[in-house]
Amino acid sequence: MELTLDNIPIFAYTGGKSFDRCLPVVVLIHGAGHDHSVWNYQARKLAHHGYAVLAPDLPGHGRSGGEPLSSIEALASWIETLLDAVGVPQAALAGHSMGSLVALQAATQLQSRVTRLLLIGSVAPMPVAAPLLEAARHDRKTAHLMINQWSYTPASQLGESPIPGMSLTGLNTRLMERQREGVLATDLAACNAYRNGLEAARSIRVPTALICAERDQMTPRKAVTPLREALIDTPSGVHMINIKSAGHAMMAEAPDAVSDAMRSFLERA
Repeated sequence: MELTLDNIPIFAYTGGKSFDRCLPVVVLIHGAGHDHSVWNYQARKLAHHGYAVLAPDLPGHGRSGGEPLSSIEALASWIETLLDAVGVPQAALAGHSMGSLVALQAATQLQSRVTRLLLIGSVAPMPVAAPLLEAARHDRKTAHLMINQWSYTPASQLGESPIPGMSLTGLNTRLMERQREGVLATDLAACNAYRNGLEAARSIRVPTALICAERDQMTPRKAVTPLREALIDTPSGVHMINIKSAGHAMMAEAPDAVSDAMRSFLERA
């Protein structure tokens, strides 16, 4: 699906189905240095089970034009602009890693326009290690190696994959390589600078799920505690979902488990 927002071309994947705003809408927000393709499996599952899916390439990423936005707040406002552009009054928001911060902040800004919130591989705050920030600015190849090492389980790094014959770390490397120069550094800096996450979480008034991977090194379960506690006292509380035997890149390492968790939460909520 191709759109124009503020005179900038934007691409959004719709899961292989024509976008129908009359169906329950789910917006899938990708993480740092990525694009819509990290959601391919989940987007198709949702689109073929009664949902209208929008998995956009954020500005400056993938097939979308413009420059990458430099703050989580700006990205959240952009999500609102996207919903306005496609004529969607309400939507569920799902975000992975950086995308989870965008979804969280957008839910705060959009209030009643958000129906459900799914935070996948999320912590708040989300500090980024100084060596990774430095590598993203000056040595992308090293940054990509660091991200693969921390995002995937040892088995995946040795070649295990739910898709026979496919290297998950190889695919992720190519995905990051095809992003424009400076995109990863801008995204990681935005994550590192965002300090409003816990305050935003305390304002949430919709059913919320925290989907955590058992072997996540980037946003480990013990680091999720402050965000969980900020959400647990809200009127809707928080539903914790654990994805076994997967790391931070859980949508690729455990595609069925993540898809099932998302559908189950959306339907139950």
